[in-house]
Amino acid sequence: EFDVTFNDLGRDYSSEEVASRIGGYDGLITGWGSPRLTGEVFENADRLRIIVHSAGSIKPILSKEVIKKYVVPRGICVCNAPRAIAYNVAETTIGLMVMASHRLYEQAFNVKERLIWRDPSIPKDYKTINGSVIGIVGASTVGREVIRLLKPFDCKILVYDPYLSDGEAEALGVEKTSLKELFMRSDIISVHAPLTEETVHMIGREHLKLLRDGAVLINTSRGKILDQEALLEECRTGRIIVALDVTDPEPLPEDSPLRRLKNVIITPHMAGYGYYGMKKIGELTLQALEDYFAGREVKCRVDLSRYDIIA
Repeated sequence: EFDVTFNDLGRDYSSEEVASRIGGYDGLITGWGSPRLTGEVFENADRLRIIVHSAGSIKPILSKEVIKKYVVPRGICVCNAPRAIAYNVAETTIGLMVMASHRLYEQAFNVKERLIWRDPSIPKDYKTINGSVIGIVGASTVGREVIRLLKPFDCKILVYDPYLSDGEAEALGVEKTSLKELFMRSDIISVHAPLTEETVHMIGREHLKLLRDGAVLINTSRGKILDQEALLEECRTGRIIVALDVTDPEPLPEDSPLRRLKNVIITPHMAGYGYYGMKKIGELTLQALEDYFAGREVKCRVDLSRYDIIA
């Protein structure tokens, strides 16, 4: 049994408020909206042994400096829930693949708003998931879940990920390629790389121009991975279909030209929403705490040595 204290302020704590309350607690559960865990927090955390972040990336709450000075020396266990979130994001990604490749958004808009039953400008021989080459940028937790969901389809899967070993690629049943080759060969591309210094604007003009006419590009990762100026330029040609759950900046400005392009689908960074994933986050959080305090292996523990390359 745990003696639990909940935030009852009706709003998120500030870093200072966490620091003033953390003394005497063995565990800390954080989530979306949680403040930065500063040095002051750890100076007052006299008993803290485990942090379970009931969300994705730990970077919004833990800096590299704090990890080095406090977390690692004290042996504090840090956990997060990317696997749980991945279920929802991956399912949304497959939905966007279907919606974009079948031109469903455009077709539905034509019927309801333009009162056009069948738009002759939309080809009938568009590429769909079956029979296509699917490119996955980043064999991340979400990327791997997308690969799993694609297995029932008759498609070939290419992956670009410099950290993916040949053995892992073979186990996943995918072909490793360079980023440029992936853009040249794929009919549908889905971006799942983490946002790091290395991946900012990783996809630029030289990659987008390699896309074949009618190709589909999906981003449910982070907006800054794509060069937004180059993306807009390519979208304006009308030759590709793009589905974005993430943009740079967010929210997308009301006057953004991307909002007005019929070949661009935009959703408000909601790919991770959904009951199933949220339920899994709760289960994972409780399991992590139970395992840790029972002396068992904690399966969702973050490898802090990989801080620079994790999402």
